[in-house]
Amino acid sequence: MILGISIDGGHARGVLMDPGGAVTSRAESTQPSLADAIGAVAKELGAATGGQLEAAAVSFPDPDPKTQLADLSCLSTVIGKSVPLGTLSTGNASALAEMWYGAGKGAKHLIAFSVGPCTTAGVISNGVLLAGSHGLASSVQWLALNPVERDDYRRLGCLEAEGGSAGIVRRLVWRIKSGDRSRVLDTAGGDYNAITLESILTAARDNDGVSISVIRDTVKYLAMAVSNIAAVIDPEVIVLGGILQSAGDLLLEPIRQECARRMPPGMTERVRIEVSQLGPDAAPMGTARFAKFGSVLP
Repeated sequence: MILGISIDGGHARGVLMDPGGAVTSRAESTQPSLADAIGAVAKELGAATGGQLEAAAVSFPDPDPKTQLADLSCLSTVIGKSVPLGTLSTGNASALAEMWYGAGKGAKHLIAFSVGPCTTAGVISNGVLLAGSHGLASSVQWLALNPVERDDYRRLGCLEAEGGSAGIVRRLVWRIKSGDRSRVLDTAGGDYNAITLESILTAARDNDGVSISVIRDTVKYLAMAVSNIAAVIDPEVIVLGGILQSAGDLLLEPIRQECARRMPPGMTERVRIEVSQLGPDAAPMGTARFAKFGSVLP
């Protein structure tokens, strides 16, 4: 059995897979400490292996290995010191899963792009994961999409600040505080801190004008990011995950339209833009497969 755990914000989600790619068990945990969340998932899934764990890996939104060590410090005591442990970025894990099992199965050139608590992406080029010389490739949070300099851009990255779930909520709150009227605030009982991305998406479906406007602006940021990566990579398929999959009724066609306006004409006619078929399992499945086989097809 192989274990894959992915991190999205403060949430850990894991799967146990057999070498053939079948998921046999799932677990998830949210704890005040990310290390505790990882440990809780590993403990639950490790108990299901019957001592037959071959390899394990953990994927993080931040691809820099230096930021991951503290959160992995207790994992060897849970899974055993003899079990090989790998790490990679969440975006790269999703890209691998989509190439092996998902909407991009069989593709040699692929982009996996996802929006949730964190904004992530992974790139497959000629059948191989594009990791970069320091493992920091596909750090899409830091794509510069606005010439204005802001403090949150310097802390989080421009795309994360504008297109991540917290950024979407933040922009709606700014609109309300500047005088726009939205039912989202009423739904939240007048408490700005109670506004969530899901409440904005629900309001947009119910024709709340401010929510629709915020989602429309978000689509432009996300489409710019996707188009910028695609212009460099020239992919066969772009796979959208996270809220781009779960809220595809609101986001998929607008993103396709915005990308068509921004991609090179020859690319627009050829690249497929699809939603993930794997849903929230994509990153942990890719992480598990990476633990056993690395970043290329076995």
